[in-house]
Amino acid sequence: MSPMAAFSSVAKQAEQLRQDGNNYFKKDRFGAAIDAYTEAITLCPNIPVYWTNRALCHRKKNNWTRVEEDCRKAIQLDNSSVKAHYMLGLALLQKREYSEGVKELEKALDLGRGANPKGYMVEEIWQELAKAKYLLWEHESSKRSWELQTLKEACEEALKEQHIMDSSKTEGFIDETAVGHVNQLKALEHVFRKAAEDDIPSEVPDYLCCRITLDIFRDPVITPSGVTYERAVIFDHLEKVGKFDPITREPLTQSQLIPNLALKEAVQAYLDDHGWAYRLD
Repeated sequence: MSPMAAFSSVAKQAEQLRQDGNNYFKKDRFGAAIDAYTEAITLCPNIPVYWTNRALCHRKKNNWTRVEEDCRKAIQLDNSSVKAHYMLGLALLQKREYSEGVKELEKALDLGRGANPKGYMVEEIWQELAKAKYLLWEHESSKRSWELQTLKEACEEALKEQHIMDSSKTEGFIDETAVGHVNQLKALEHVFRKAAEDDIPSEVPDYLCCRITLDIFRDPVITPSGVTYERAVIFDHLEKVGKFDPITREPLTQSQLIPNLALKEAVQAYLDDHGWAYRLD
């Protein structure tokens, strides 16, 4: 048998093992699926999908260490693997490596949007990313709240001590001293209330929300008429309803849609300052 024929035979064996693994996976036989994918990897270790398929089985078994190992190998072979970056992000979040986990999820989301903006994985990745970002905000918000409260109490105590000292030195002007102290406390309250504002949930500005979903933009695109929509939503409209702008009613095709990068940056800046807006209902 020639080297080429031998390679072809090995590749066919490996592919059959992948199919066997897929069938086991569909039947929730994750251990058997792992064995099949492992044999395929032994035969052809440079095929990324074998590694991501096995990682998915490890994910089902909550073996996040193995998920991370397999995903890192898959990324070495193919840095554009959406599934590998996605599952690696989840594995890092399980280890509470939140910053690195979020980075991997963001990478997976960008790759997924480029490949298939309406794909189920894009929505799934966004959901996981939003949850991770919200948890990060919640943790940081609690820390900031405690620090602000501690600092506020220290400032109030300092003002109280200063007021006592001033009162002892200004006999006959106690009323004026008291009024000054009250005004200082009011000013202090105002300063700390303003400092905490970004962490208080409120309404997201309308200009940052899609006019169809009414949700904050994730991947905004703009039409020739200047209307901005969420990419997946307008794609769905064009495919299922008709090739026209749902607001202006002007003719519209997917090729005419352009990423609204300025608005996307504005949304990201808003989310960076108001992490509570990541919360999913």
